[in-house]
Amino acid sequence: MLVLVAPGQGAQTPGFLTPWLDLPGAEDRLRDWSAAIGLDLVHYGTRADADEIRDTAVAQPLLVAAALLSARQLFPDTADVARRVGVTAGHSVGELAATALAGVLTDEAALELVRARGQAMAEAAAVTETGMSALLGGDPEITLPHLERLGLTPANVNGAGQVVAAGTLEQLAALADDKPEGVRRVVPLKVAGAFHTHHMSPAVAKLEAAAAPLAPADPVVPYVSNRDGEAVRTGADVVTRLVGQVANPVRWDLCMETFQSRGATALLELCPGGTLTGLAKRALPGVRTVALKTPDDLDAARALIAEHSATAESAAAE
Repeated sequence: MLVLVAPGQGAQTPGFLTPWLDLPGAEDRLRDWSAAIGLDLVHYGTRADADEIRDTAVAQPLLVAAALLSARQLFPDTADVARRVGVTAGHSVGELAATALAGVLTDEAALELVRARGQAMAEAAAVTETGMSALLGGDPEITLPHLERLGLTPANVNGAGQVVAAGTLEQLAALADDKPEGVRRVVPLKVAGAFHTHHMSPAVAKLEAAAAPLAPADPVVPYVSNRDGEAVRTGADVVTRLVGQVANPVRWDLCMETFQSRGATALLELCPGGTLTGLAKRALPGVRTVALKTPDDLDAARALIAEHSATAESAAAE
């Protein structure tokens, strides 16, 4: 059973889309999306520097566009995803890409929604100087109470021993000086706010308004939610969860538990891949992984998809 996942904010690097635009039709697709959302995705994906693409209002639509651009090289339409994939999910903003791949929203609607999401979260982040740091190693049973004592939120519980803390810069500085027992390193992330915490509450109402005109379809492939790792049955519930998720923790650990319980044998991470496959290698032993970083990875992805297509078709029929 093949799991298809999309990475979250912080995975972007300067120029990461440059080789993708050499593929037939890719640049035209990206320019069409740019026009639809009023953001030059070609510029930000090829020429912009690290500070430009760290901006939440830029990073979020750029990452969703990258995931969809790479996905459409492998899955031309929703029906093809349904035939070949057993489960789809995204980490944080990657959920918007997964929403399109599961057939809940069109690619264009997902990009319009993530454009509104990025802008609303950027505005919320500007109120107070906040950020996020990844804690490498440690035991969550020790780490989580420690974060609570420092006033920090476990914004991402990623599994494989990784927790991401979020809060004010002062709180994060205190964490760097006072690591929980067993944590090897505290690594500041390339994000511009304390996402998935109460600091993002002002963004929820704005995103809710942006989502109101949407007419979501029910998922055609199981869509696993960051809220609780559950597979969501209706499109309306998917969108409701997307809206509320900006101010609530990402439980990627529970998502991976669901992948495992559903019999995952392989995981394919869309561009810019690497982070989620790294977690899967540690938390899902025996599950094969492919990360799409450049177009050179497409052949390996196609081989993985071909091997798992029959299994996906059988699971979808149950």
